[in-house]
Amino acid sequence: MNKISDYYGAADKGIIWEHNTHVGDARATDMAAEGLVNVGQLLREQQGEERVFIVGFGTHRGTVIAADEWGVNFERMVVPPAVEGSWEDVMHKAGPHDKLLIFNDDNRKHFGRRIGHRAIGVVYNPQYEHYGNYVPSVMSERYDAFIFVSSTNALQPLEVERVFV
Repeated sequence: MNKISDYYGAADKGIIWEHNTHVGDARATDMAAEGLVNVGQLLREQQGEERVFIVGFGTHRGTVIAADEWGVNFERMVVPPAVEGSWEDVMHKAGPHDKLLIFNDDNRKHFGRRIGHRAIGVVYNPQYEHYGNYVPSVMSERYDAFIFVSSTNALQPLEVERVFV
C-alpha cells in the first residue's frame, strides 16, 4: 500500500487480496499474544482505521485447492463441516444461505466474543480440523466486513506453461 501511495499519491486507493491470516488484523487474534503482526494490523496502524477496510472470508464446508504442507503439490481437498462453536458454525446455524456482514458502530459489540475462525490458505490440512485449523478471533475487530459462503467449491487451477526466453 505504501508503494501505491508513493507512486500514485496519498489520496489514491488500492486493494490487497490475501488470506485471512495475513489481512485480518492480528491484534484481534491470538497472534498478538505471540508477538506477531500482519499486513492488516500494519496497514491500520500506518494508514489509520478509517482508511483501511478489511474483508474476511469463510465457509462452513465444501472443497478447496491447497497443499497439506509447504513445497508439495496442491490438490483438491474436502473441507469438513465447521467445528461446533466456531465462527463458521455460528454463521451456518444463523441460516444455510450465504451472508455478508458489515461491522459498524451499531453492531460491532454483538460480535465482540473471541471464538475460533477457520484458517484455510495455501496450506490446509483437514486432519487438523479439530485442533489446529482455527484461530481464536474477535471478528468485529479483525475485519470490517465478512463474506460467508455456506458451501464452497474448489476452482480448477489453470495449466501454466513455462516459457523460456
